[in-house]
Amino acid sequence: MTDESRGIGGTVGPPWSVDVLADLHAGVLDDGQAAELWPLVNADPEARAILDALDATRSDLASLAEAPAPPMPAEFAARLDAALAAEAAAAFPKPRTAPEQAGSGDAQVVDLAAARRRRNKRLGWAAGVLTAAAAAVVAVTVAIPGTSQQTGTPNVAAPAPTGPSVGSDGSGAQALVGKAVGVRDFGPLQTEDKLDACIAAAGLDPKVRPEGIRPVNVGGKAGVMIILTTGKLAQFRLVAFGADCGPGNPAVLFDKVVGEK
Repeated sequence: MTDESRGIGGTVGPPWSVDVLADLHAGVLDDGQAAELWPLVNADPEARAILDALDATRSDLASLAEAPAPPMPAEFAARLDAALAAEAAAAFPKPRTAPEQAGSGDAQVVDLAAARRRRNKRLGWAAGVLTAAAAAVVAVTVAIPGTSQQTGTPNVAAPAPTGPSVGSDGSGAQALVGKAVGVRDFGPLQTEDKLDACIAAAGLDPKVRPEGIRPVNVGGKAGVMIILTTGKLAQFRLVAFGADCGPGNPAVLFDKVVGEK
């Protein structure tokens, strides 16, 4: 931490320290400091530009989890091929072509065509076993609890919950307001457009911008909580949406009003 304006008695304001804005954006400041700084930061275009850049960086990092896996290096692919070939050779040895000694001592020449037929039969049997095993893996994947059952998104695992934990009824969410005001972290929804679809599905006005957006763990479910003003001083409406919300499916996890009545 190199910013001296954070000390007691120091001035905090333009020109803003990136350290201060990063701490504020990450929610590591105490509630009193955050409540004092957010109105100043939101009123300063340069400070907002830095916060927007931090939001973009966080989104870019989150997108790395969805990037395709790189191809296997050629060296390891060659080793794998060699190991499979060795296993195949051990399981299905080549037919002997030298004359075999019969019980009477007469030499018998192996019928190569018959040997190939026997070999192909064994290989066909092995391929059938592998196919059945692959089908079983697919069946188990479909039946695992917790995977998405929505139409159009089969076998997609539900995202792991992130963010602070609150009760299934939203208990404990009020304590998050101070650190969530000014935050725009879409969590498992990833984009503002997806959040707007959830807000509209819940019958709320997407044109009303939330005062804060952050991911929450609602009773073990991944969710995104928004903070809305109510028109009353120090009173907020907290609404949390599940990660599967969208058009026609609000998936509201809780909806409650907190603060002064």
